[in-house]
Amino acid sequence: MVRHVFDWIARDRLTIGEVCRRLTQAGEVTRPGKTAWDRRAVWGMFKNPAYRGNAAYGKTRQEPLRPRLRAHRGRPLPPRRAVSTVDVPQEEWLPIPVPALVEPDVFATVQEPLRENQRHARQSRRGALYLLPGLVQCQQCGYAYYGQRLSPRARKGTPRAYAYDRCRGTDAYRFGGERVCPNTQVRTDLLDLAVWQEVCTLLAHPERLAEEYRRRLQPESRAKRPSLATVEEQIGKLRQGVAR
Repeated sequence: MVRHVFDWIARDRLTIGEVCRRLTQAGEVTRPGKTAWDRRAVWGMFKNPAYRGNAAYGKTRQEPLRPRLRAHRGRPLPPRRAVSTVDVPQEEWLPIPVPALVEPDVFATVQEPLRENQRHARQSRRGALYLLPGLVQCQQCGYAYYGQRLSPRARKGTPRAYAYDRCRGTDAYRFGGERVCPNTQVRTDLLDLAVWQEVCTLLAHPERLAEEYRRRLQPESRAKRPSLATVEEQIGKLRQGVAR
């Protein structure tokens, strides 16, 4: 399967999106066991030197935790491990010889269209198009919202001064072909206006901000008792650890 993917790019000059569609239609399974292929997974295959016979150790390293805009879905803002994983320059990698799955010349041929796509992507960037990407969280499923332009078909030939904010849980291709959130998309101009009105309300009453700041500085007066399901889950993890 890996050799076919490299041939599709090197010989047939397919796009990464078309490669993902072919793999999904063929029912190929990703490394985590999913049948829906994402562009990042295919991109990672093309950039991984292990496929040409040169694996590497030390591609990433851990540093002190960097500030986050918001907590990850289903996780508290301060994580359990206060570290951030960052990429290491390729010159600092430690090479490890491994059996090659594709020829080195095929691997090198694939890199050229990838660099060309990156060059065009940088040329087409026009700055930030949306104000609230990743900052608005869906109350239904907990995933973040992202901005999406209207397609020419949806505009019906009429220019529109707004786009839509969509919940990631409504994208079926991210979850094996089935959406996990029933929420509908929201117009960006209306959502931006609603958030700005809330910000203006807080700015007009700074005492509310000061009160919330002082409250967060104080430690919790009484610890919350964990639920029975949480305790049972912790017990199950401990038993698994003892069994190992």
